[in-house]
Amino acid sequence: MELAFRSPLNPPSPSPSTATRRPNYPVRPFRSTTRKFSLLSAQAYDYELENKKHQLLTSVQDTQRGLLVTTDQRCCIEEALVNVEAFNMAHPIDFAKLDGTWRLQYTSASDVLILLQAASTLPFFQVGQIFQKFECRDQTNGGIIRNVVRWSIPNLLEEQEGATLLVSAKFTVVSVRNIYLQFQEITVQDINISEELQALIAPAILPRSFLSLQILQFLRSFKAQIPVRDPGRESVGGLYYLSYLDDNMLLGRAVGGGGVFVFTKAQSLY
Repeated sequence: MELAFRSPLNPPSPSPSTATRRPNYPVRPFRSTTRKFSLLSAQAYDYELENKKHQLLTSVQDTQRGLLVTTDQRCCIEEALVNVEAFNMAHPIDFAKLDGTWRLQYTSASDVLILLQAASTLPFFQVGQIFQKFECRDQTNGGIIRNVVRWSIPNLLEEQEGATLLVSAKFTVVSVRNIYLQFQEITVQDINISEELQALIAPAILPRSFLSLQILQFLRSFKAQIPVRDPGRESVGGLYYLSYLDDNMLLGRAVGGGGVFVFTKAQSLY
């Protein structure tokens, strides 16, 4: 009977269950918003990185791989290099990404520029594509690196790819980004003689003799290997700093002023 005499001026006290009851509306978590901002941040990072890489490749485009470059161009290229290197300089070497063939786009290394200079001045010498081939898949501390230079002698060998100069070295990781190269041997192989020379050795009009066919076979299969080190002595070596690496670009610096290198990923050579 007591409840029947309650008035608006004297409302009943809320029950414990009513006092602790929470508002009945959904509370959205902040996780989706955080994830959205993270996604946008990653997209902005990737866009900025690709933009810096494009600027670098554009800056080296008309330099003939570093042969024709002015002082101002060299400064711009160095600045573009540093901008790309800043994106993953502290990351350890990813051997899965490093493994494969890389095509040279630009260098300031004197030993490579000498070849390019010779090809531009000597009428009997051509230099084609230059590659670095890393063999380090499933490795954790090193592998094999092969510097591949395609070259030719006009009218004797096929243009640009008449022969291959191969400089092979073993490498080991000495720090997060530094590898140490130990050069093993220099090889000349893959001789592709020109049609003019083939016709001279074994004319198509005349019956080809056994000797002329043997000469052709010898030239095609010719391979010369020259060891870089003497037996019992430590091989010639040097430090190589891999300053940037991703799926399609590799930047390197020969420690000690040996020059910089800009590579892009290429199809496998062998």
